[in-house]
Amino acid sequence: MIRILTLSLLLAAPALAAPGDADDAKAMLKAGIGFATVKGRGQVPAYADWLKSRLVAGGFAPGDIVITPAGETARLHLVWKGSGKRPPLALAGHMDVVEANPRDWTRDPFTAVEEGGFVFGRGASDNKFDTTMIAATLIALKRQGFKPGRDIHFFLSGDEETSGATAAAQAAEAKAAGVELLLNGDSGGGLVDDAGKPLFYSLSGAEKSYADYALTVTDPGGHSSRPTGSNAIAILAAATAKVAAYQFPAEISDITRASLRDAGTKTGGALGAAMLAFVANPKDTAAIATLRASPDTVGQIGTTCVPTMVSGGHAENALPQKAVLNVNCRIWPGVGLETVRGDLERVVADPRVKVALANDDFHSAPPSPLRPDVVAAVTKAVATARPGVVPVPGMDAGASDSLFYRAAGIPSYGVSGLMMRGEDVLIHGLNERVPVAAIAPALVHWRVLITEMAK
Repeated sequence: MIRILTLSLLLAAPALAAPGDADDAKAMLKAGIGFATVKGRGQVPAYADWLKSRLVAGGFAPGDIVITPAGETARLHLVWKGSGKRPPLALAGHMDVVEANPRDWTRDPFTAVEEGGFVFGRGASDNKFDTTMIAATLIALKRQGFKPGRDIHFFLSGDEETSGATAAAQAAEAKAAGVELLLNGDSGGGLVDDAGKPLFYSLSGAEKSYADYALTVTDPGGHSSRPTGSNAIAILAAATAKVAAYQFPAEISDITRASLRDAGTKTGGALGAAMLAFVANPKDTAAIATLRASPDTVGQIGTTCVPTMVSGGHAENALPQKAVLNVNCRIWPGVGLETVRGDLERVVADPRVKVALANDDFHSAPPSPLRPDVVAAVTKAVATARPGVVPVPGMDAGASDSLFYRAAGIPSYGVSGLMMRGEDVLIHGLNERVPVAAIAPALVHWRVLITEMAK
């Protein structure tokens, strides 16, 4: 009841006086956290309506913003018409968040709490921070009379944390509108030290695809007192060991070459030396072995597949009739899902083990080219907001909505304005938070980035 009352007061508040200001952006962020936009709660449409009301209060026409229901969720699409001198540009974020159990948290996860220099709440960083900063920046630019030289499309999806269906639909809309490239606030970003000094910034130009494969063995089974030479669990166990031991070929791209070179010079020691050796010679077996031995780098040099769940049997005193292994893969950009399925089938090398995609919701996409205009704009934005740090291209081990845009042929770049200490990165975790001090630089970041790219 307290949360509902607090939220109702925020909704009733007058239009923000200066949405580009850090205090007003903070108020927007805190209000947004109050919407429990978790799958199954039906709050995404309400959050989308609230965001639309803020954008309209900031000067956009109601007709510029379309909210499309999608079951219990929704997607939002703002079009800011420009002069048409250049092809359209897209900005993106997502409105939904992962679940949070209030009993586990120190504070109610869906009531924004400002404490000790932080804003706490589920979605504070993923992804309501950048979603808010983009919206606040667009409102500020609109009110200040900025005239974009190209159409700006602002896409907010409603199920990034689950199926991604709304992002897939928006990618199709972007393709139909002739969007040239996407700037995504849900990836990229950087770290600062305890004193707030920037350490590095990652410009994300690629993402590994996520896919689950089911390895299934079926058998007639029978009474456990009459064992046969065929046992579904035993067969699957042998296949599991093969998959766990297999290492996919080492890979390198322009993006990972740049990120490993930068990290290698800063890391030092055996790991840093291995990074630099791998950059110099991607077939260096010693360097590959060192990088594969570290959880921090194994995902940066190729596809990884690991057994994650297993089920089998139906009774303690019966031979198993079925056993199933889930293998979770993080696939190198541009490598097809069917290619990996075939690799797993070859590694198992047992016709009794059937290998199939666990579902058809997965996609793969190539890396985006490091466009000079994007690199220049991001470099200027980061340097203006956080002097002393130069962006380094990076590849995300996880996936975001960018995957759907890349699959549609639209180059996509992770350019979050959020920079904070590593210990404060609690995405999907308990007591998620963002530093209040990160808001003002993020607004500078997005202002420079949008104005540079929309000239």
